[in-house]
Amino acid sequence: MIKKKHMFLTAAALIAFSASAEVKPARLLQDGMVVEWTKPLTLWGTADPNERFEIKINGARKSRVQADSEGKWAVKLPALKPGGPYTIQIADKTLKDVLSGDVVLCSGQSNMELYVYRVEDMYGNLISQYSNDQVRQFIAPKDINFDGPADDLSGGTWEKTSPSRSRNFSALGYFLAMEMNRQTGRPVGIINCSWGGTPIEAWMSEKSLAAYPRQTARLAIDRDHGYRDRVTAAEREKQGRWNAALWAGDPGRKEHWEAATTDVSNWQDVDIIKDRSWTTDGYNPIGGSHWFVRKINVPAELASQPATLRMGVLVDADSTYVNGEFVGTVSYCYPPRKYKLREGLLKPGENTVTVRLVTNGGRGEFIPEKPYKIVFGNGEELSLEGDWKYHRGMQMPAAPGSTFWCYSPTVLYNSMIAPTNRYPVGNVVWYQGESNVSTRNEYGPLLEKMIGLWRTDRSDNTLPFYVVELANYLPESDKGGRAAWAEMRNIQKETCEKTSNCELVENYDLGEWNDIHPLDKKTLAERIAAKMNLTGKKSSKKNKR
Repeated sequence: MIKKKHMFLTAAALIAFSASAEVKPARLLQDGMVVEWTKPLTLWGTADPNERFEIKINGARKSRVQADSEGKWAVKLPALKPGGPYTIQIADKTLKDVLSGDVVLCSGQSNMELYVYRVEDMYGNLISQYSNDQVRQFIAPKDINFDGPADDLSGGTWEKTSPSRSRNFSALGYFLAMEMNRQTGRPVGIINCSWGGTPIEAWMSEKSLAAYPRQTARLAIDRDHGYRDRVTAAEREKQGRWNAALWAGDPGRKEHWEAATTDVSNWQDVDIIKDRSWTTDGYNPIGGSHWFVRKINVPAELASQPATLRMGVLVDADSTYVNGEFVGTVSYCYPPRKYKLREGLLKPGENTVTVRLVTNGGRGEFIPEKPYKIVFGNGEELSLEGDWKYHRGMQMPAAPGSTFWCYSPTVLYNSMIAPTNRYPVGNVVWYQGESNVSTRNEYGPLLEKMIGLWRTDRSDNTLPFYVVELANYLPESDKGGRAAWAEMRNIQKETCEKTSNCELVENYDLGEWNDIHPLDKKTLAERIAAKMNLTGKKSSKKNKR
């Protein structure tokens, strides 16, 4: 009888054990992660309330851990010696291929987010050949959170550098990690928390913005989920109706002006770079669709070559055709248009390139000093600059806009920064400010407060920050705009000068007047690395106050 009772209890215990919630490490704790070699190994996650388990490194037990009454657990262990790979076992989970080296938090807006594939015009050969198992990146998912700091990220994986994977790395993070690894021989991990167009207040906590009534008021307006859903739904309906009206009323769509057989002999001649008369009726900007056609003669020896159509940068959205066949589209103004042409599409003799350009606010443009040409596999090119045939399509009022909730105060701090605070990093690189030029009077105090906030959250009041100076941008004729950007650069400089362990990274000279996203991220990365203390020893630099 006693034996049977014992067996029953054992079975019950096994059932209870199997029903237990699994021990879950935080999202950042994954196979292939890179941990900071100068700081304690920090592990955390969730489990059953009060659950006990072991942590082992390379098979050796390092700690016994017990979750708290809410099922949360965290542990700090001695830093791992640079190198690896290590295995870290957390209960029944084994994290493989873990490296110890330098970890950098890279954050900001689009110039930090800008992917490697966007700079391939400058670095294509280097990128296509580069592979390094010791250089890795974790991209924090783009999420917003109005409800307060999240405990964990919603997803993301550690990716190794390789010709196929690296195209989706942050270009600046990619080149920075490469340079750091080259100098030290240590593994490098980039944690990429960035989102294009976002202002600094989106990356700060609600408490840190308490002294800024305009920010707290916007947060109060935007916080209600139902309100945001209704606004988004209304905006989508407006945009849908605008697009439907444009599509239905555009004579070019009805008459198929994209066809190579379209008679354009009576269309207006316009130089796509120099002539912008088509953008206005003489009084007001013309929004809606605009059609451009170019006839080009392709020699027989080139027609059989692989080819890419380069249509520069256009404002705003294009649909592009070659010999009547759709070859590509981009829905907004910043990305370069690079459309690969299928084999056999080009023919010896006359070919037709057609661009249907949609302008949202009537300020369409073919951005100067960008490539407008067909590039062939043997390196030869045919220019598409100069005169094209032009015909107006459908004239429209200004397109309805969208509310970007990711611009709201605190929402990215809550969703993308707070969940990373326990993961030790050695350096922070901040490339942001373009979206705050119009409110630059308050940017300096906000930047100083944000740096203090992030350091406090990480219990590291000496965490080095590298603030990237805004690059040169805007044409010389835009005196007011250039003056505002210059003032913003000076604010960045002054803030770094009075903030301890904060360095301004010179970037003005790397800018491009006609592109808010300059390509030369490699030189910038080398400048950042040159300012870093890559020896791992405490800096002798005195605090600035």
